[in-house]
Amino acid sequence: MNNKKHTIYFIGLFLLLVICFLLNISLGSVNIPMEDIVSSLSGGQASKNSWEIILWNYRFPKAFVAILVGMGLSVSGLLMQTLFRNPLAGPDVLGLSSGASLGVAFVILGSSFAPTFLSQFFLSSYGMVLASCLGSSLVLLAVLAVSQQIRDTMAILIVGLMFGSFTNAIIGVLTYFSAAEELQKFTFWSLGSLGNQSWTNILILAICCFIGLLLSAFCIKPLNALLLGEKYAKSLGINFKKTRLLIIIATSILAGSITAFAGPIAFIGLAVPHIAKMIFQTSSHSILFWSTLLLGAIILLICDTVAQMPGSDFTLPINAITSIIGAPIVVWLLVRKRKFMM
Repeated sequence: MNNKKHTIYFIGLFLLLVICFLLNISLGSVNIPMEDIVSSLSGGQASKNSWEIILWNYRFPKAFVAILVGMGLSVSGLLMQTLFRNPLAGPDVLGLSSGASLGVAFVILGSSFAPTFLSQFFLSSYGMVLASCLGSSLVLLAVLAVSQQIRDTMAILIVGLMFGSFTNAIIGVLTYFSAAEELQKFTFWSLGSLGNQSWTNILILAICCFIGLLLSAFCIKPLNALLLGEKYAKSLGINFKKTRLLIIIATSILAGSITAFAGPIAFIGLAVPHIAKMIFQTSSHSILFWSTLLLGAIILLICDTVAQMPGSDFTLPINAITSIIGAPIVVWLLVRKRKFMM
């Protein structure tokens, strides 16, 4: 009976994803009729040339990025919550998002101290992505080095939080000595953005997300065992140290690459896994993995549609919308803390 119910839920979520995708593309400062979107997607032409440009240069890329970011952050949040057995853990729990922010902060806020040719390269879109990836990779290497020495998973959680505090402190120092123009640019980046991505950037992000999600899929069986504790997992013959390393690497690839391209996006990784658990009423990761994927994409598409403010020329920062929607969910989850399914 449960399998039949879960199948119906999955079909419903997939259809909802398609609807949210089409609505996200249709609504905005210029509303594009659905028949024109379907025609453009099926290889035809929209009735207006301007609509065709808007669809392929702005709306389709942004919608694909929203799907990738939603999927990646949600799954990395699920991994972190199970690994640390902490319902309030998220993909930034290891300090990876803070590390990526530090890399971008050095580029934007410290560019005036670097040679001209270096500052010009790093201030380009590819340079900022590279700096972000380097920042998250350095934090990852530090966390991996510590994880090889520390056996306690909760201790690694604390180490990750300390790395996050350390990088935020350095960003604070850089901010203090920066000019107003540099501060404005860094502030805009920190608000997150799903737009302004080339198809090449989207391909790179898609490859990173595919690798991260593939590694996550290999962890499904060990994750189910980890729900009952490290000792129980070991009694089933699971190599806990190897599994933990694989989870950390998968989360780092997902969170690091997403933060590099889209900036820090809040609450998606924290809230979506709990929504999936409440809908499907299960703790089996073979179901939660796929439901979290779909729900993450759906929720971020909805947030992006709201951020576009249909009928208006304004676009709100995506991070503001995810925080407005996500914060009440997290508060509600805290109130219902006894009912968390871990």
